[in-house]
Amino acid sequence: MPRYKWKQMISRREFLRTGSALGGLALAASLLEACARAGLATPTQVPQASPTPAASPIPVKEEDMVRLAFVKTRDRREGVQRALQLLRFNPVQGKQVLLKPNFNSADPAPASTHPDTLRVLAEELWAMGAQSITVADRSGMGATRGVMRELGVFDMAQELEFDTLVFDEMGKDDWVVIQPPDSHWKKGFAFARPCLEVDAVVQTCCLKPHRFGGHFTMSLKNSVGMVASVVPGGSHDYMGELHSSPYQRLMIAEINTAYTPALVVMDSVEAFISAGPDKGRRAWGEVVVAGTDRVAIDVVGLALLRHLGYTGVSSKGPIFQQQQIARAVELGLGVDLPEKIQLVTEDPDSESYAAQIREILLHG
Repeated sequence: MPRYKWKQMISRREFLRTGSALGGLALAASLLEACARAGLATPTQVPQASPTPAASPIPVKEEDMVRLAFVKTRDRREGVQRALQLLRFNPVQGKQVLLKPNFNSADPAPASTHPDTLRVLAEELWAMGAQSITVADRSGMGATRGVMRELGVFDMAQELEFDTLVFDEMGKDDWVVIQPPDSHWKKGFAFARPCLEVDAVVQTCCLKPHRFGGHFTMSLKNSVGMVASVVPGGSHDYMGELHSSPYQRLMIAEINTAYTPALVVMDSVEAFISAGPDKGRRAWGEVVVAGTDRVAIDVVGLALLRHLGYTGVSSKGPIFQQQQIARAVELGLGVDLPEKIQLVTEDPDSESYAAQIREILLHG
């Protein structure tokens, strides 16, 4: 049995499940019916994948393609709902879900997960039949409980009936030291046990650079919040090691060997295009991206940053040669070629935007 007993709620959860059709969220129904009910598409508007240019030099088998939902919008609620519809699968039905946001600091989005994104994602997970939901994190630039309180997480938890967990308030036995083969971590890294024991980890990340050595922080980097700074009773400073190491970007990728997410949603409605992770020059990214492949999410995110005018250290050169990405590919954590990424859209604006991002992926 898992160490943690994931609390099960019934009242609001059942309400959300029952009312899911009204929000266009009935994933068990056909995609077209769901879109029509939500007023998002007519019966002739079917999801489509951005085509690989005819000049693409590398043929790719259909079974090797990775699908990412790509929705152009400034409305986070609409973006998350439509992205989940486009994916056409349900990874949380009947499962205990740990929802990992980006609560690195109490600074507003895109520094941290936007409250609207957290809210709609929690509502969607209930509507998709999640047995329980626990929102959990460890902040890097603030005391986690204070950060979550300032961002309104505990009030939202009471309203939407999900649980919360502050990783850095856990005890010694709630951490598992993991040492991947050929790792750049000197003593391995201490990983949150609840992330290993829960049925499904759903991650939502932001779009931003990282001026403290990560270069960029999206899905792969968001997993750092699942690692202890110092385990109670221990003396090793895992975060100190990470941020002082010349192998920081490789170590970020290695953290991700500990688990496989059931779903990743990247809120790119707004982005930082300088500095990061807590501040920087803002730009409208105007897109929500969702899928299961962390590497594909980050590759598309980096292409988006370049499109928006980011000029930092990861703004030049092939995206798949960036150290976080290259190490993650080496470890078998995700897609290895840009030609294997399908950006799935359902409307002309999203399709036009996706075509621009695909061009950067292939030639940027």
